[in-house]
This record gives sequence, C-alpha cells and structure tokens, in this order.
Amino acid sequence: MMIQKNVSLKPYNTFGIDAIAKSYANITSVKDLKNVLKSYALEPLFFLGGGSNMLLTKDINALVLHLNLKGISIVEENENYVILEAKAGENWHDFVIYCIDNNYGGVENLSLIPGNTGTAPIQNIGAYGVELKDVFHSCKAINIATQEEKIFSKMDCNFGYRESVFKQDLKGKYIITSVNLKLTKRNHKLSLDYGAIKNQLESFEVNNPTIKDISDAVIAIRQSKLPDPKEIGNSGSFFKNPVISASDFKILQKDFPDAPHYVVSDTEIKVPAGWLIETAGFKGKRFGDYGVHNKQALVLVNYGNALGKEIFALAQLIQTTVERIFNIKIETEVNII
Repeated sequence: MMIQKNVSLKPYNTFGIDAIAKSYANITSVKDLKNVLKSYALEPLFFLGGGSNMLLTKDINALVLHLNLKGISIVEENENYVILEAKAGENWHDFVIYCIDNNYGGVENLSLIPGNTGTAPIQNIGAYGVELKDVFHSCKAINIATQEEKIFSKMDCNFGYRESVFKQDLKGKYIITSVNLKLTKRNHKLSLDYGAIKNQLESFEVNNPTIKDISDAVIAIRQSKLPDPKEIGNSGSFFKNPVISASDFKILQKDFPDAPHYVVSDTEIKVPAGWLIETAGFKGKRFGDYGVHNKQALVLVNYGNALGKEIFALAQLIQTTVERIFNIKIETEVNII
C-alpha cells in the first residue's frame, strides 16, 4: 500500500469536483485498513467509497482512504433463499446485476443506484417501494479507534428513511467492510406498487414480470430521468422527500390541490421533493457550469468545472425558496463535505 500526496479527487466523486486530497491511499484489504488506522491514528482521516453521495466543497486536508475491498460470496444457502456477502468496494449496480443473473430476488427495484455496497447501509438506500433494510441481514465493520471488527444485525443498524445508526450515534466511528443480504431463490416477492414500474412494464408488454423485467423497467425509468455521472457530474437525488403531518398537507392542498403525495401513516404524508423544486421554478435552471437537471428537479449537476461551494449555494437557495413557498423544509440526501 502506497501513500500518495496532493491527489485530485475528481475521478473519485460522481459530481466531478476537483478537490485535492492532502494524501491518498487505495485500500484493497481489511489488513491494510487496520494497519493504516493504527499507523495514522493521530492524523485526520477521510473515508471514500464510490464517491456517489457527497459534494466536496473544499480540499481535503487529511489522509483519504479509498475503500476498494472486492468480492462476492455465498454465506448460507438453501432451496428458498441465499445470504450473500458483498465486500464494501463492490459497485452496487454491478452487484444487483450479479443477483439478477443468478435469479436472486429482492434488490431488483434498487437497480442503477450509484455508489458502492459498503455505503448502502449507511444511507439505507431505497427506490420504487424497496429499501435496503428489506433484504439486509448483517454487516461487518471496523472500529476506527480500536481496529476491532464487529458484526451489526438489522436491529443494530436502526434503519430509517435514508437513515441508519452509522449516520447518527455511530457516525465517524465505524467503517463498513462487507454487507450480507438475504435474497430469495424462488417465489420472489415482487414490488410493483409504484405506478412508474407498472407503466414501464406495460410499455414492454410484460404481463408476468420476472425480477429481470423489474430491473430492466427500473433501469429504463432511471435512465430517462437521471443523467449518467460519466457524462454530467451529479450525485443522483440531492434532496430527501419530506414527510409532513396530514394536517399540514391539508393546508398545502388548499393552494396546490393537485400536489402529488404518498400516505406514510394515518398522521404522515410524503411529498415528492422533485415536485416542490419544479413547482418553485428550478427545474432546468442553469447557472454557468452548474444547475438543476432539465429532466429531474431532484438532481443538481456539474456541467464541467463547477466548484462544490457553488453547487451547495444553489442547494441552499432551493431549500429557502421551497420553504418560503410551501412552508416545507427539504433536507439534503447528499453529504456536504
């Protein structure tokens, strides 16, 4: 393992922000990770995965540890289900395709979500009616301070909407090295609740969908709305969909009777942040080298050489404008660094 100095992180974040790391190390084994944590215990450290859920607003005055642990293996299996272990550096979508190819069901709705497997539990990634917690079994993580390895169960992770214990009480204390997911081998439970999936399957003329059909539908939907980070810098959905009280939603409906929404419970309603941002007039807006995507208002984009602080300023403008118009606060899904 080699420590490099003054390394550009532009190739390692999907926004394509040209921030400089004071030093950089490519981590390909748990042994290397433990060694560097021990050797550099008194120095500031910055942990980098797939670089898909962050916005760099400044240079990183720390040792950047790029986690590239690779490998997929079967931990347990019977005729009904399989438990797979995926190392933290595995690309999430590549892992989903691996599951589809082997007829392992449960992650098909999560196709084409950017990032690596190791960061999936932190965010409790989700899309089209499915969240990671629905198939999560456990994960292994290294205690940064002691270098001890610990296994976290689903209950330990305290999953919520785009939340986990790793974003709350244990933030900055553990590094996930692998994730175990329990997937079906037959009698797959298909999640077709989101109308967009049903409509896409109809356009494919699919009446009895397989997990691959659902994956293909999700991929088509996402590609029609979300820009490829290889072509336009972005981190996917920049904001969380806000959940408001049912009483506040009734107030919103007085001015916006056609406001789209999803019932979370008897007392809570989820309102699409993309609709709020588009209605506020930001969809497709461009400010020099950055702006809001013209097909999906949830996505902020870097057209070339934008600074992270410029994109963050736009995000703040969107937040204050949405709150002024709708009296609803929207939170960032992307981590601001």
